[in-house]
Amino acid sequence: MDRETTPPAPVSARARNRFSSVYRVLDDAIAFRAFPGCAFGVLASGEVVIQEGLGRFTYDKGSPIVTPETVYDVASLTKVAATTAAAMLLQQRGLLDLDMRVGDLLPGFISGRNLEDPARAVTLRHLLAHNSGLPGYVQFFRAAATADELMAACLNLPLEANPGSRAEYSDPGFILLGKALEARMGEPLAQWVRREILQPLEMTATGYCPPLEERASIPPTEEDATIRHRRIQGEVQDENAWLLGGASGHAGLFSNVPDLLRFADGILNSGVEIEPENEATPLFDPATVGLYAQRQGPEGSSRALGWDTRSEDSSSGHFFSPHSIGHLGYSGCSLWIDLEAGVAVALLTNRTWPDRLNESIRQVRPAFHDAVRKSL
Repeated sequence: MDRETTPPAPVSARARNRFSSVYRVLDDAIAFRAFPGCAFGVLASGEVVIQEGLGRFTYDKGSPIVTPETVYDVASLTKVAATTAAAMLLQQRGLLDLDMRVGDLLPGFISGRNLEDPARAVTLRHLLAHNSGLPGYVQFFRAAATADELMAACLNLPLEANPGSRAEYSDPGFILLGKALEARMGEPLAQWVRREILQPLEMTATGYCPPLEERASIPPTEEDATIRHRRIQGEVQDENAWLLGGASGHAGLFSNVPDLLRFADGILNSGVEIEPENEATPLFDPATVGLYAQRQGPEGSSRALGWDTRSEDSSSGHFFSPHSIGHLGYSGCSLWIDLEAGVAVALLTNRTWPDRLNESIRQVRPAFHDAVRKSL
């Protein structure tokens, strides 16, 4: 993760006036302690129209001020900006079949199970669509002492429903997905993502496991009094990801607003290009993006492949089109991309500071996104 990047130009008075309602929503959120600070940015028609930081790292008066470049623990945005993006590229390159059975890539997932166990039918598509039948969340870290013990417990999880029959947002599913992709890559997910996604898109501030010397420049996520017994700052908040070494398919990525807008620009096929064989080509094919933006079922699920889509009570508010994809992060982060309008909006916060009890972010997110779209 390289912080030696050119800072964005100061926000002009004209932009501040244009997005005044957005500032009001976020200033009020900070005043009412939904979070101590935040960074946000908006991409429209291939251009970054605003990037801003508000508030501080913590509620202390002497705490560092948030800037647009401030790096946050983006939690489950890892699922789209790293893991799903990796699946997209592997499939695009003919190296991945979504209907491959998980047990074929991870034999430990089916070894010891009887021949009628529905786990034998779980595919990569099921994991991406969050309809594998796996549970939503398991505190592996309470019983496992090592990464190997955690993975063994995850591989042996019993299904709670038949594959495809129930939508249940599943962290264990993405832990397994990350490992399954590594089996195809032949190398660690974090290493592959850095080379094949982050570097081509020039996401220089994004990565896993920030080094010790950079941790003070990252807002803390909580005062952990139960597991690690220390302030969690610059290391992944999610305990399962922490036990897995800080890099997993479901969490572990750190990023900032400019980088997430670069990623969104790559999804929208309007910006950074790579040049295989001297022919300029977007990193993600439009057909791949379209496939991964399609809802997968069962009926009533808003989940596409890796991505969420806009629903009636969506955190994206009321003005994103039905052809929109996005994702949330437990730490208070979000990224929404309107594929029809060519608009992307990133919001990064540490709403879990100093603990996880405050859920005011649920009201802030839709109000924020509505204010952004009205301003555009």
